[in-house]
Amino acid sequence: VQLQASGGGLVQAGDSLSLSCAASGRSFSSYTMGWFRQAPGKEREFVAAISGSGGTTHYADSVKGRFTISRDNAKNTGYLQMNSLKPEDTAVYYCAAQRLAGVGSDQYGYWGQGTQVTVSS
Repeated sequence: VQLQASGGGLVQAGDSLSLSCAASGRSFSSYTMGWFRQAPGKEREFVAAISGSGGTTHYADSVKGRFTISRDNAKNTGYLQMNSLKPEDTAVYYCAAQRLAGVGSDQYGYWGQGTQVTVSS
């Protein structure tokens, strides 16, 4: 599966932004999808994940209550809605997919290119 992330940009603190991750290939619904981010000088960190059916989600504590992960399997697309953005959310955001993985897994075999999110104070 190939992944293409989009939707990043420059916003102010408190604003919202929605990221998309378009997937190519078959059986998208059998892939758990995750979002990760990497800020300058920091290691990549987990943000959120959603099961293949969309019925189970998992979030990092730092984004819980502000970010919402979702997917539309008919469109082979995943989403990350980010509300109440903070300057510390500034990072390159990556989408990832792994077939039949649990939402708590950190083992993803397929990665999209990153999309920059910058939140100004």
